Amino acid sequence: MEGCRQGCGRRPVSDERPLSTVLAPWRDDRRGRSRPRHTSRVGDVRRDTGPSPVRRPPAEHGSSDDERDLPVATWYANLTLIDGTGAAPKDGVSVRIDDDGTIGAIEHGAVEAADGVDVVDCAGTFLTPGLIDAHSHLGLASEIDASMRLDVSVAETARDIFVACSDALDAGFTTIRDVGGLEGAVPDLISRGRLRGPRVLTSGPVQCQTGGHGQMGPLWEPSDLFDSHEILGLRTTAMLGDGPDAIRRNVRETFRRGADLIKMCVTGGVITVGTDPRDTQLTIPEIRAAVEEAEARHTYVTVHAHNNAGVRAAVEAGVKCVEHGSEIDAEVADLMAANDVALVPTLAPREILRERMRRIKENAGHGSDAYLAQFALAESLVAGMQEVIPIARKAGVLIGLGADITGPRQKERAMELVLRAAVEDPMAALVSATRDNARICRLDDRIGTVEVGKIADLCLWSRSPVEDVNVFTDTEQLALVLQGGMPVAGTRVEQAGVIGRVQPA
Repeated sequence: MEGCRQGCGRRPVSDERPLSTVLAPWRDDRRGRSRPRHTSRVGDVRRDTGPSPVRRPPAEHGSSDDERDLPVATWYANLTLIDGTGAAPKDGVSVRIDDDGTIGAIEHGAVEAADGVDVVDCAGTFLTPGLIDAHSHLGLASEIDASMRLDVSVAETARDIFVACSDALDAGFTTIRDVGGLEGAVPDLISRGRLRGPRVLTSGPVQCQTGGHGQMGPLWEPSDLFDSHEILGLRTTAMLGDGPDAIRRNVRETFRRGADLIKMCVTGGVITVGTDPRDTQLTIPEIRAAVEEAEARHTYVTVHAHNNAGVRAAVEAGVKCVEHGSEIDAEVADLMAANDVALVPTLAPREILRERMRRIKENAGHGSDAYLAQFALAESLVAGMQEVIPIARKAGVLIGLGADITGPRQKERAMELVLRAAVEDPMAALVSATRDNARICRLDDRIGTVEVGKIADLCLWSRSPVEDVNVFTDTEQLALVLQGGMPVAGTRVEQAGVIGRVQPA
């Protein structure tokens, strides 16, 4: 067996310890040491994507037996594999995680324990890739209306963001693509092990025109004061720019502050009062200025867009992804496919905004009618996205999955898989949330499917999520979340957090 010292004894898989009973001092050693990090590329932009388990150092003179005998690999054995490619689940599979945090081997049938190699019996569980949310707003984790009135302190804003990052891991999301609001300092904290959370790619502040979707200040606030909502290093919801030169400067500043990609608003939206999803925003030269700056850094631009005119303009300008796309027809879907432009539908906001509308009705404050009329648009837009998904699928468009949750209900992002499954099926929802989202994030060489050589970002479920999609939203069914091979969440993380050795015969 690879990873076993020459001549080591072996023990059959029947001597494995079940996942529910294993203990484990060696994982504490991994957590306690300075660790090397995986890096990946967004386009060709280097991004530190978080700590990986340490490689076992060579034994030193005077080292204890425990230090000399740290495991070099762990088999998660006898599980059902749902690999994220859309292939049918496979029973009786064992997956080996090596000490560099990658998947070292995938075997069918029994595996054997060996000196330095653990085996964990995972009978009755289902392994999937770690989930990816391709449309997140971690920076908008506080109550939005209060936050935009400056009624939420910086301390509370930071707390809400940090809790949202942690909640994402607890829900099985090991990677987040944040498309509006989160400053690059937060992903940096996570990648340096200073903050618990998933791997995060961020667009930084949204690029929008004056009076456009994204300018979410109070209705009568002068645009010149919009910058007062910035919390540099933590959250900046949007940058206002009018004309190609202004957009170019803002995009350069956004990259300077750690963005991995750029997000622009090219049509009106729902949560910005005074805008209309039927309107187009930003000109082709303005969008193209952002695309040029992104391509110069080997990355890309994605756009918030509902109507076909906005999507057409964005595709002509060279963007590579469309968020929402609620009015896309067959002709525009063909245009997107021909230009390798992906689509990320977002169905969950309707559920979130229904609650928000209820609260507004209860309070019935000044201007509530305008907010209610605006939010009511979500009903038709989400219905439109449900119709667009099969149209885009038929055209061959790469379709991801994004929850687009704003406000305090960040821990409910997995509801997007349930809503998508109602349009397609649970397996299609899972593939969009893993393999296809990894492609949109340009990380598919590292994550998104369970394959040898990829980073071990994995979820182990107590029940099959492709047989019952509601498993995705039930964290009691999430037995274990691995991030770079390390147990970080799940109902059995305390048992698996330090996995006991199976001593060879």
